[in-house]
Amino acid sequence: MRHAALVFAALLGCSPAAQPTMTEMIDAIRDDVQRTRNFTGVDRLDDRVLEAMRAVQRDEFVPERARREAYVNRPLPIGHGQTISQPYIVAIMTHLMDTDPADRVLEIGTGSGYQAAVLARIVDSVYTIEIIPELAKSATERLDRLGYDNVHVRAGDGWYGWPEAAPFDAIIVTAVGEDVPGKLVEQLRPGGTMVLPIGTDWDQNLAVVEKGGDGEISMRHVLPVRFVPLTGDH
Repeated sequence: MRHAALVFAALLGCSPAAQPTMTEMIDAIRDDVQRTRNFTGVDRLDDRVLEAMRAVQRDEFVPERARREAYVNRPLPIGHGQTISQPYIVAIMTHLMDTDPADRVLEIGTGSGYQAAVLARIVDSVYTIEIIPELAKSATERLDRLGYDNVHVRAGDGWYGWPEAAPFDAIIVTAVGEDVPGKLVEQLRPGGTMVLPIGTDWDQNLAVVEKGGDGEISMRHVLPVRFVPLTGDH
Protein backbone atom coordinates (compact mmCIF):
# COMPACT_ATOMS: atom_id res chain seq x y z
CA MET A 1 0.00 0.00 0.00
CA ARG A 2 1.77 3.13 -1.16
CA HIS A 3 2.06 6.34 0.76
CA ALA A 4 -0.37 8.99 -0.44
CA ALA A 5 0.79 11.46 -3.05
CA LEU A 6 -1.76 14.22 -2.60
CA VAL A 7 -1.97 16.49 -5.62
CA PHE A 8 -5.18 18.41 -4.95
CA ALA A 9 -3.89 21.69 -6.34
CA ALA A 10 -6.92 23.74 -5.33
CA LEU A 11 -5.86 23.42 -1.70
CA LEU A 12 -2.28 24.61 -2.09
CA GLY A 13 -2.00 27.60 0.19
CA CYS A 14 1.60 28.79 -0.14
CA SER A 15 4.00 29.69 -2.93
CA PRO A 16 7.54 28.25 -2.95
CA ALA A 17 9.02 31.52 -4.30
CA ALA A 18 10.57 32.38 -0.92
CA GLN A 19 11.75 30.05 1.80
CA PRO A 20 8.75 29.90 4.16
CA THR A 21 8.81 29.59 7.93
CA MET A 22 6.91 27.35 10.31
CA THR A 23 4.69 30.32 11.22
CA GLU A 24 3.81 30.87 7.56
CA MET A 25 2.98 27.17 7.16
CA ILE A 26 0.63 27.30 10.16
CA ASP A 27 -1.00 30.45 8.76
CA ALA A 28 -1.48 28.70 5.40
CA ILE A 29 -3.08 25.72 7.14
CA ARG A 30 -5.49 28.04 8.94
CA ASP A 31 -6.33 29.73 5.63
CA ASP A 32 -7.10 26.37 4.01
CA VAL A 33 -9.28 25.37 6.96
CA GLN A 34 -11.37 28.48 6.33
CA ARG A 35 -11.35 27.93 2.56
CA THR A 36 -12.68 24.38 2.92
CA ARG A 37 -15.02 24.79 5.89
CA ASN A 38 -18.11 24.42 3.72
CA PHE A 39 -16.87 20.95 2.73
CA THR A 40 -15.51 19.76 6.07
CA GLY A 41 -17.70 21.55 8.58
CA VAL A 42 -14.47 22.50 10.37
CA ASP A 43 -13.74 26.21 10.85
CA ARG A 44 -11.11 25.82 13.57
CA LEU A 45 -8.60 23.04 14.20
CA ASP A 46 -8.25 21.40 17.59
CA ASP A 47 -5.56 23.25 19.55
CA ARG A 48 -3.72 19.95 20.14
CA VAL A 49 -3.45 19.41 16.39
CA LEU A 50 -2.01 22.88 15.77
CA GLU A 51 0.43 22.45 18.66
CA ALA A 52 1.59 19.14 17.18
CA MET A 53 1.99 20.67 13.72
CA ARG A 54 4.15 23.42 15.26
CA ALA A 55 6.21 20.96 17.28
CA VAL A 56 7.15 18.60 14.45
CA GLN A 57 10.01 19.97 12.36
CA ARG A 58 8.91 19.14 8.82
CA ASP A 59 12.39 19.75 7.43
CA GLU A 60 13.52 16.60 9.27
CA PHE A 61 11.11 14.54 7.14
CA VAL A 62 12.03 15.72 3.64
CA PRO A 63 15.18 14.99 1.59
CA GLU A 64 18.04 17.47 1.81
CA ARG A 65 17.29 18.83 -1.66
CA ALA A 66 13.73 19.76 -0.61
CA ARG A 67 14.52 21.39 2.73
CA ARG A 68 14.20 24.95 1.44
CA GLU A 69 10.57 24.11 0.70
CA ALA A 70 9.91 22.11 3.87
CA TYR A 71 7.38 24.63 5.23
CA VAL A 72 5.51 25.19 1.99
CA ASN A 73 1.89 24.07 2.34
CA ARG A 74 2.10 21.41 -0.35
CA PRO A 75 3.25 17.80 -0.79
CA LEU A 76 6.94 17.23 -1.54
CA PRO A 77 8.74 14.24 -3.08
CA ILE A 78 10.52 11.87 -0.70
CA GLY A 79 11.79 9.32 -3.23
CA HIS A 80 10.45 6.00 -4.56
CA GLY A 81 7.73 7.94 -6.38
CA GLN A 82 6.13 8.99 -3.07
CA THR A 83 5.49 12.26 -1.23
CA ILE A 84 5.21 13.78 2.19
CA SER A 85 1.61 14.96 2.40
CA GLN A 86 0.50 18.58 2.29
CA PRO A 87 0.53 20.03 5.83
CA TYR A 88 -3.11 21.11 5.57
CA ILE A 89 -4.16 17.56 4.72
CA VAL A 90 -2.10 16.15 7.60
CA ALA A 91 -3.76 18.64 9.94
CA ILE A 92 -7.35 18.17 8.78
CA MET A 93 -7.12 14.37 8.74
CA THR A 94 -5.63 14.42 12.22
CA HIS A 95 -8.41 16.73 13.42
CA LEU A 96 -11.13 14.56 11.89
CA MET A 97 -9.82 11.48 13.73
CA ASP A 98 -11.03 13.15 16.97
CA THR A 99 -8.51 11.33 19.17
CA ASP A 100 -7.93 11.37 22.91
CA PRO A 101 -4.50 11.40 24.60
CA ALA A 102 -4.80 7.75 25.68
CA ASP A 103 -5.65 6.47 22.19
CA ARG A 104 -3.88 3.84 20.10
CA VAL A 105 -3.82 4.78 16.39
CA LEU A 106 -3.06 2.80 13.22
CA GLU A 107 -1.63 4.60 10.19
CA ILE A 108 -1.52 3.00 6.75
CA GLY A 109 1.23 4.59 4.63
CA THR A 110 4.19 5.72 6.77
CA GLY A 111 6.14 7.47 4.01
CA SER A 112 8.82 9.59 5.70
CA GLY A 113 7.11 9.35 9.10
CA TYR A 114 5.75 12.91 9.26
CA GLN A 115 2.10 12.06 9.88
CA ALA A 116 3.13 9.48 12.48
CA ALA A 117 5.25 12.10 14.27
CA VAL A 118 2.31 14.52 14.40
CA LEU A 119 0.04 11.81 15.78
CA ALA A 120 2.66 10.72 18.30
CA ARG A 121 2.40 14.12 19.98
CA ILE A 122 -1.33 13.84 20.65
CA VAL A 123 -1.98 10.12 21.30
CA ASP A 124 -0.46 7.39 23.44
CA SER A 125 0.86 5.15 20.65
CA VAL A 126 1.04 4.98 16.86
CA TYR A 127 1.35 1.83 14.77
CA THR A 128 2.28 2.62 11.18
CA ILE A 129 2.71 0.37 8.13
CA GLU A 130 4.65 1.12 4.92
CA ILE A 131 4.70 -1.16 1.89
CA ILE A 132 8.02 0.15 0.51
CA PRO A 133 10.76 -1.47 2.63
CA GLU A 134 13.27 1.31 2.02
CA LEU A 135 10.83 3.95 3.26
CA ALA A 136 9.87 1.83 6.27
CA LYS A 137 13.55 1.48 7.19
CA SER A 138 14.39 5.17 6.79
CA ALA A 139 11.24 6.25 8.67
CA THR A 140 12.12 3.91 11.54
CA GLU A 141 15.64 5.33 11.77
CA ARG A 142 14.39 8.92 11.55
CA LEU A 143 11.68 8.52 14.19
CA ASP A 144 14.10 6.74 16.52
CA ARG A 145 16.70 9.48 16.07
CA LEU A 146 14.12 12.17 16.83
CA GLY A 147 12.93 10.39 19.97
CA TYR A 148 9.47 9.24 18.89
CA ASP A 149 9.53 6.12 21.04
CA ASN A 150 5.75 5.70 20.97
CA VAL A 151 5.74 5.06 17.19
CA HIS A 152 6.00 1.48 15.93
CA VAL A 153 6.85 0.99 12.24
CA ARG A 154 6.28 -2.15 10.18
CA ALA A 155 7.15 -2.89 6.55
CA GLY A 156 4.20 -4.63 4.92
CA ASP A 157 0.83 -4.35 3.21
CA GLY A 158 -1.39 -2.11 5.29
CA TRP A 159 -4.53 -3.53 3.68
CA TYR A 160 -4.41 -6.25 6.35
CA GLY A 161 -3.75 -3.90 9.24
CA TRP A 162 -1.84 -4.87 12.37
CA PRO A 163 -4.13 -7.44 14.02
CA GLU A 164 -1.96 -8.28 17.02
CA ALA A 165 -1.96 -4.61 18.09
CA ALA A 166 -5.72 -4.14 17.54
CA PRO A 167 -8.20 -2.83 18.40
CA PHE A 168 -7.37 0.73 17.46
CA ASP A 169 -9.21 3.82 18.63
CA ALA A 170 -8.60 5.53 15.28
CA ILE A 171 -7.20 4.58 11.86
CA ILE A 172 -5.82 6.84 9.12
CA VAL A 173 -5.24 5.67 5.54
CA THR A 174 -3.21 7.76 3.10
CA ALA A 175 -3.98 6.02 -0.21
CA VAL A 176 -7.25 5.60 -2.05
CA GLY A 177 -9.39 2.54 -2.62
CA GLU A 178 -12.93 2.10 -3.89
CA ASP A 179 -14.05 0.56 -0.60
CA VAL A 180 -13.13 0.68 3.05
CA PRO A 181 -10.74 -2.25 3.71
CA GLY A 182 -12.67 -4.84 5.69
CA LYS A 183 -9.69 -5.89 7.80
CA LEU A 184 -9.29 -2.33 8.99
CA VAL A 185 -12.97 -2.11 9.94
CA GLU A 186 -12.51 -5.27 12.01
CA GLN A 187 -9.53 -3.72 13.80
CA LEU A 188 -11.32 -0.44 14.61
CA ARG A 189 -12.80 -0.54 18.09
CA PRO A 190 -16.52 0.20 18.58
CA GLY A 191 -16.78 3.95 18.96
CA GLY A 192 -13.67 4.51 16.85
CA THR A 193 -13.07 6.65 13.78
CA MET A 194 -11.28 6.00 10.49
CA VAL A 195 -10.28 8.77 8.08
CA LEU A 196 -9.37 7.81 4.51
CA PRO A 197 -9.88 8.72 0.85
CA ILE A 198 -12.53 6.72 -1.02
CA GLY A 199 -13.09 6.58 -4.77
CA THR A 200 -11.44 5.98 -8.12
CA ASP A 201 -8.42 7.55 -9.80
CA TRP A 202 -10.29 10.76 -10.72
CA ASP A 203 -13.26 10.87 -8.35
CA GLN A 204 -12.17 10.80 -4.72
CA ASN A 205 -13.44 12.13 -1.45
CA LEU A 206 -11.93 12.20 1.99
CA ALA A 207 -14.26 10.14 4.17
CA VAL A 208 -14.87 9.83 7.88
CA VAL A 209 -15.95 6.33 8.92
CA GLU A 210 -17.41 5.81 12.37
CA LYS A 211 -17.99 2.44 14.03
CA GLY A 212 -20.89 2.47 16.46
CA GLY A 213 -20.96 0.70 19.78
CA ASP A 214 -23.03 -2.02 18.14
CA GLY A 215 -20.47 -2.45 15.35
CA GLU A 216 -22.56 -0.61 12.75
CA ILE A 217 -20.60 1.52 10.27
CA SER A 218 -21.53 5.00 9.08
CA MET A 219 -19.59 7.08 6.55
CA ARG A 220 -19.65 10.68 5.40
CA HIS A 221 -17.66 12.35 2.63
CA VAL A 222 -16.09 15.65 3.63
CA LEU A 223 -13.65 16.89 0.97
CA PRO A 224 -12.68 16.30 -2.69
CA VAL A 225 -9.07 15.03 -2.78
CA ARG A 226 -6.68 13.07 -4.95
CA PHE A 227 -4.45 10.32 -3.55
CA VAL A 228 -2.47 7.55 -5.19
CA PRO A 229 -4.18 4.13 -5.19
CA LEU A 230 -3.77 1.42 -2.62
CA THR A 231 -1.34 -1.22 -3.83
CA GLY A 232 -0.40 -4.66 -2.62
CA ASP A 233 -1.24 -8.33 -3.08
CA HIS A 234 -5.01 -8.20 -2.55
